[in-house]
Order: sequence, then structure tokens, then C-alpha cells
Amino acid sequence: MRKLPPLRSLRAFEAAARHGSFQAAAAELGVTPTAISHQIRVLEDTCGQKLFRRRPRPLSLTSAGAQLFPALRNGFDALASAVASIATSDHQAPLRVTSPNAFASRWLVPRLPGWRTLHPGIALEIIGTDAVLDLRAGDSDIAIRYARTAPPDLVAQEICRDTFFPVCRPELLATEGWPVRRAADLLRYPLIHFDWMNRDPEAPTWRKWLATAGMIDPTLTNRSETWGPSFREELHAIDAVMAGQGIAICSDVVVSHELRSGTLVKAHPLYLPGYGFYLVCAAHHPRQACIDAFAGWIRSTMLNGDPIQR
Repeated sequence: MRKLPPLRSLRAFEAAARHGSFQAAAAELGVTPTAISHQIRVLEDTCGQKLFRRRPRPLSLTSAGAQLFPALRNGFDALASAVASIATSDHQAPLRVTSPNAFASRWLVPRLPGWRTLHPGIALEIIGTDAVLDLRAGDSDIAIRYARTAPPDLVAQEICRDTFFPVCRPELLATEGWPVRRAADLLRYPLIHFDWMNRDPEAPTWRKWLATAGMIDPTLTNRSETWGPSFREELHAIDAVMAGQGIAICSDVVVSHELRSGTLVKAHPLYLPGYGFYLVCAAHHPRQACIDAFAGWIRSTMLNGDPIQR
């Protein structure tokens, strides 16, 4: 194990030797000249030799001090350079954002030009995954989590909550020629499904929607259900809807652009409550300023419904 003198003494000596003055060293380190003198005496006691000739003025180094000074100066310079390099590389590194696949693809990625316009100096690395990454382990800087409640033990702020409607291409309804006047009319069309990975029994699925609609539309009682294609991924189910293959229960946030543009329409006004989108990060994150900027941008974009680029 290295046996080193107190760092405070080494810093006091290096500053005094560099400036050739206890007064200037004290001003640099934010202490008194007396404190500088005391720390240098501690170092001299450790070394067993005088390091400065204090009389007559000006202050000068002894042969021992002249031998020690360049080693300390170079060492402190190397430390300062390494710290600056780390700080610079961290600032320039992309801010890593993890998000559910469907939200990343349909909502976040198309709106990234707006982020680059406002924050050209902060690059983003988008990690689209339905897996929950470990923020404390550094797997990502910030996460957009989709859940009923805020994740515990992390810094979380709710961005918005969504609702789920039956949605489809308007051409599908026009081509088939079956008007949808009540919930039972949807059974004439292919019903597109996707898996809910969290296995929530209250998830907004077709079964849940039809059960809710059955309390309003008695013709849905004792129905024989005809299921359309089923997908493991929500994103693939949305792709099938976009291709006109049927009707799916979709988040009004994830397909907000398509609903606003008329590419997709709500096939029926009955909706189910969804979940919350939470912006999550670890406490005391070193890039908190960048995270705050991203949080402000995503909230503003959701609130204002900014145009996107496809």
C-alpha cells in the first residue's frame, strides 16, 4: 500500500512552489497564508527535510523541494487532465433513453427532429425494449415506463395516461360496407389481438372491451366470438391495423398521430382505461440537467401535439 503525505499538504506545497508565494497559494486554495505555512511544515516533517528557503526573500526551493515539485506538478496536471477528459466524454455521450417498443417506434422516434432542433448538443440513444432495464446499474440514463403506478425506489414523474379504443383504417369500414352502430357490429370484422406481457387480468384487451360493451349492448350476450390474427408484439398488431387487416384495441397515445391525421379512426366510442407513462431515472444522476431537459421536452410535446415527421 502506498504511504503518502496528507493530500492537503501536497496541494499547499505544489501551489506555493508554482507561485513562488505563500500568499498566492493561499488565495488559490481559499485558505490563509498561515494555513499554507502549517501544511508545508507538516510535509517537511514527513519528508525530514526543508523544502523552502524562507529567508532571505524571495521564497525559493531547497534541493529537496526542487526534486519534489516537478513530480507533484506533473501528477496534479495528469489528474486534472483525466478528470476533464471524463467530464467531457460524459457530456458528449448520448443520453440513453429506454422505452417500450411500440411507444418508441410510433410516438418517440418520429418526433426526434423536434428534440434535435431544441437541443442540438445533446444526442439521444433510443433503446426500444419491453424489458425493464436496471437504471441503477447504468443500463440506461432514463426510462419511459408504462405502468399503473409509479415505479418504487426511483425518481418518477407521470407524463400522461392513455385510453384504449377499437381503431382501424377508415377504408376497412367503407370497403366492407357494414356500418358500426353498436358494439355488436364490430364482430363482423377481424379483431386483431396482441399479448400483454405483464399478464394483467384488467389489461385493455378485446375480452375486457367486449365484456364491458356487453353491459351496454345486450346483443353481445351469448355471442360467438370470431378472432382475427394475434401477435406477440403490440407494434406488429398496429402494423396489421395500418395494413387494413382488422380492428385492434389501441392506445390513443401510441397512435395519436394516426388518429389526428385520419389514417386511423375510432371504430366505436367505448374505451378502456390504460396505464401511465412515467419518466424514470435514478436519484442524484450525474446528467440530471440533460434528463430535466428531456423531461421538459417530452411533456411539452405531448401537451402541444407537435407535428411529427414520417
